[in-house]
Amino acid sequence: MENQMKSSPLNRNKVSNSWMRFMSISVTAALLMATFVAGCKKDDTVAGGGGTVDHSAVNLRSSGSFAVLAKSGVSATGVTSISGDVGLSPAAASYITGFGLIMDATNTFSTSALVISSGKIYASNYTPPTPSKMTTAVSDMQTAYTDAAGRTSPTKTELGAGNITSMTLAPGLYKWGTGVLISAAGVTLSGSATDVWIFQIGQNLTVANGAIVTLSGGAVASNIFWQVAGQATLGTTSAMKGTILCKTAIAMNTGASLKGRAMAQTAVTLAGNTVVNP
Repeated sequence: MENQMKSSPLNRNKVSNSWMRFMSISVTAALLMATFVAGCKKDDTVAGGGGTVDHSAVNLRSSGSFAVLAKSGVSATGVTSISGDVGLSPAAASYITGFGLIMDATNTFSTSALVISSGKIYASNYTPPTPSKMTTAVSDMQTAYTDAAGRTSPTKTELGAGNITSMTLAPGLYKWGTGVLISAAGVTLSGSATDVWIFQIGQNLTVANGAIVTLSGGAVASNIFWQVAGQATLGTTSAMKGTILCKTAIAMNTGASLKGRAMAQTAVTLAGNTVVNP
């Protein structure tokens, strides 16, 4: 009797229906889990945009060979040391002051005791092909500025209301509509040698006297970019890291150092500084 009940069509249908419900629930759960995992893997996707966040390094192109590059003037006083090329365009070499320029026999570049490590000085009025070289370099500098300023999906906006003193910042894109201040306690950038930092600054960048930008975890100056819409001022004995892409002027006060590049769309003024192109 018991075996007959187990083998009856009614019981077999009940078992079959239960099995089908179990399989349906299992498939639904598997699909939900797959969707969740896929969503977790897309943490670099712009929300609602369908694209990926671009926090790659800014391409400096030909301008990257310059430690100092400006459009209207480059001046130096005191014991200044620049490792890398210096360039000026469209202004002429007469607006490169304090360097004691020594013209090369080719008239395509000059040298200076202030520019070391085989660095050369180029100006728009030197013998061809230098004028074309400088036009391209300045154009590439401006393109790099536009690139840095145009990056979207910032990691943080208006961080610290513009005061990032004493912070430790992970790699990413940081954006301010205001100026940015680094006071004497400095700031730390912590990441690996392949990580990138881009700082979009809507007004001035002010690095206080004695402030140090410290790199940790293997972070390198060549992957740090400060896009500054106003003026960049490095205080006395401050130690800055990264490429400064400045819409106006870059002023380095006495004893300030820069491991990076000073790239200004107006002038760069130096006063007993050390600049090393990374």
